Amino acid sequence: MSTPKSETIEKLSHEENEYPPPKIVAENALLKDAKAEYERWRKNPDAFWAAEAEKFVWLKKWDKVSSFNGVNHEWFIGGKTNITLNMLDRHAASDKKDKTAFIWLGENGEERKISYRELLKLVCRFANGLKSLNVTKGDRVVIYMPLTIEGVVAMLACARIGAIHSVVYAGLGQAALRDRITDASAKILIAGDVGFRRGKTVDLKSIVNEAVKDLSSVEKIVIFRRSSDSSAVVDGSDREINFNDLLNFPDECETEEMDSEDVLFILYTSGTTGKPKGVVHVHGGYMVGTTYHLKNFFDVGDADIFWCMSDIGWIVGHSYIVYAPLCAGATTVFREGAIDFPHQGIAWEIVEKYKVTKMFTAPTAIRFFMRFGAELPAKYDLTSLRVIACAGEPLNPEAWRWAQTHLCGDGKHGYIVDNWWQTELGAPTIATPVTMPMRMGKAGILLAGVEADVVDADGKVCPPNVGGRFILRRPFPSMMRSVWNDAPRYERMWKQIEGAYVSGDVASKDADGYFQFLGRADDVLNVAGHRIGTADVESALVSHDSVAEAAVIGIPDEVKGEAIVAFVQLRNGYLESDELLNTLSAHVRKELGPIATPSKIKFMKALPKTRSGKIMRRYLKALETGADVGDISTLEE
Repeated sequence: MSTPKSETIEKLSHEENEYPPPKIVAENALLKDAKAEYERWRKNPDAFWAAEAEKFVWLKKWDKVSSFNGVNHEWFIGGKTNITLNMLDRHAASDKKDKTAFIWLGENGEERKISYRELLKLVCRFANGLKSLNVTKGDRVVIYMPLTIEGVVAMLACARIGAIHSVVYAGLGQAALRDRITDASAKILIAGDVGFRRGKTVDLKSIVNEAVKDLSSVEKIVIFRRSSDSSAVVDGSDREINFNDLLNFPDECETEEMDSEDVLFILYTSGTTGKPKGVVHVHGGYMVGTTYHLKNFFDVGDADIFWCMSDIGWIVGHSYIVYAPLCAGATTVFREGAIDFPHQGIAWEIVEKYKVTKMFTAPTAIRFFMRFGAELPAKYDLTSLRVIACAGEPLNPEAWRWAQTHLCGDGKHGYIVDNWWQTELGAPTIATPVTMPMRMGKAGILLAGVEADVVDADGKVCPPNVGGRFILRRPFPSMMRSVWNDAPRYERMWKQIEGAYVSGDVASKDADGYFQFLGRADDVLNVAGHRIGTADVESALVSHDSVAEAAVIGIPDEVKGEAIVAFVQLRNGYLESDELLNTLSAHVRKELGPIATPSKIKFMKALPKTRSGKIMRRYLKALETGADVGDISTLEE
């Protein structure tokens, strides 16, 4: 939905509470002054990024730092490297060789630790195995693996030999998997036979069998077998290979020399309609940009234990389970399974056991934990936690307060900070640095490398605290390079407003440069001529004690143009009733005014979400209006 001429989005919430960073966090931060860092970048952007790039291993130094023609951009031009040299080889040749790279946890209590030296050998073996299948530079390999060390090994083996991986979240259906294999023209499919979630075995192999049926472009299917059910591992074709057979190769494998701009991976993100969008990221810029923000926003240093509560099927998992932590030589925890299984306190048990210091999660997870009450985290020692970063949806004030109080000891030992970015951007873009105050409901400020604005339909900058389209004025190294097989789609992102990247999100900016994200442009409500972001109404609902989560949509209305319909999930201990519906309606009216009061509020046992934890509002809208639901391949079952 395009923004009508001269119209802006009204920002209805006016909470301006500001909370200073805890002293213990700010004094020990790796980056002491984020504003000074931003000025250092602004004064000479190329010199800034060149200095960051110097921290990595290059087979040939770049000839020019960057170029940008208003649509296409390049970084470290002429430079040669391979991202795995910086993730594995340089650490395995240093005093970090025996440092734990990963702590992998299974839902059943299983634990695996692997050092940098061990991981390098495992990746080399599998890379040589892929070479035995005639996988070469530029070939596409689709990876449909559960969240395991083997899944990471498959990714890095591809990168090492110059193949382009495309990870598909293990759990998407056969149609979604087939679409991605087809669009990428994948030569190889690497897949698990099963995954494990909530104590149950999730069959992946039958999905694989259906997805590759009659797809002659897939030459070999490599199956990572964990099931004891032999009937689940054979599709009757001679193109199927056991994953472990590809580990029976030498543990040394020379890296393929890659140009800085050579493609590292394709990651598909679903659009509102039409085919999924294959976002393209490259070796050089992605390496430099994601690692910079791991250190300077997430504040992850050598001594930290970092837990990223995501999956390798999403950009968060790519950037902050796999690529940046390994580039930085960090120790990362990741876990297969549900965050409340086998018991509701498992997340905090893990923090206590492994003394996790930095965590990356989503606001939806915080709101999920809130349902269980403050008594649950109080049972565990969480004093190791210094930073919990949230992204994926707006972090509403109520969720921030709860987490800051009950997970971070009311600021005595830790800090909840927000950040905003996209699959297309690769790394945090707007965020609250750990040395700066958190403003309720606001994601934060511009990070180094980012020049952005909030504009109206004509591209004019909106006044402070007025909502509009969030745009980027210039690219940065970790940003996407193209859309696979669809260059015009990529170009449109830069041409709606000349020379600017249109994010598709709506936001406002206050006088001090803090950005608040109000929702997706497609979700903006138009009620009696007032344009309202969904985030304001949802945040008002969640601020009521009874509401765990809320989603808001607009439906056609003859009088108002659009009427607001809200869907709420109650916290444990609250019962659905007409009285509560009336209470919630009155609560929104009090918080935001009559114009934002929902015409209808519906209770739901659970809100529909994508498998990465984002509420799927367009699915709710389709159900409410009877419209086509479109692509729902990422909908959590």
